[in-house]
Amino acid sequence: MPSSFEIFQAIVSGILLGGVYAVLGVGFGLAWGVMDVINLSHAAFALLATYIAYWANNALHLDPLLSLLISVPLFFLVGIVLYRVIIKVMAKKAQDLVAASLVLTFGLAIILENSMQYIWKPDPRTITLGYTGKSFFIANVSIPYTSLIGFILALVTAACIYLFLHRTFLGKAVRAVWQDKEGAALCGINLDRVSAVTFGMSLAAAAAGGVCMSIIYSFNPSTHFIWLIYIFIVVIVGGVGSVAGTVVAGILIGLIANLSAVFIPYAWVNMVLFGILVAILLARPKGLFAH
Repeated sequence: MPSSFEIFQAIVSGILLGGVYAVLGVGFGLAWGVMDVINLSHAAFALLATYIAYWANNALHLDPLLSLLISVPLFFLVGIVLYRVIIKVMAKKAQDLVAASLVLTFGLAIILENSMQYIWKPDPRTITLGYTGKSFFIANVSIPYTSLIGFILALVTAACIYLFLHRTFLGKAVRAVWQDKEGAALCGINLDRVSAVTFGMSLAAAAAGGVCMSIIYSFNPSTHFIWLIYIFIVVIVGGVGSVAGTVVAGILIGLIANLSAVFIPYAWVNMVLFGILVAILLARPKGLFAH
């Protein structure tokens, strides 16, 4: 039987990790909810941002957090270009946009993975900083600085996206398209512009999530497949397109994963997560926090 200390430690670690899962899921859910595009390359783009942070740290001696000044605007622009050049063309020709997006973005994920493997080799990489491995304690519960920084960055990113969607005209247009595309178009909303901004914002959020991961875990070019599993679970549980729901679901999934590992062998944790996912889908197919 685990001690109360182990349980409290698992709760704290789960909350911190869940915040990072949440910010990875927010952008993924936006593209899915607004555009009907399931972007399987989302986690690969997040991993690319992780490698950019690694490069900035090694080549330019910059803290990975400063690499956000490079990756976030770059990924936003890349998202707009990808929408204009690939997604928009596919949407016009595909009879089933969801199925077509799965195939197309899976290919894009493989291209990104092989490119990263060619540039940085398949060896695991780790970013070591002055605060790596250091923690502070609250009632004997260890809180690593890297996990706390990643959690704060994730929440700030999610909060910025939430405020954009609820406090700006363009953000409200994105929400309108998510809720009713035809009605939004009839009201004069430019669906093409909204889709481009949404996809750009989706990849920018992936960049922030990738930087969060870069200071917490080691990584290699195939790590994105592991991240993608958790992204899917978080978005489905939270409700596709719901920023607040995704954040809550991310923290919930982080808690369940870490607490499960205290009571059962770690190899069974994913079985527990998928069991919960199936139960939620049976009870609420649109997710716990979907409108």
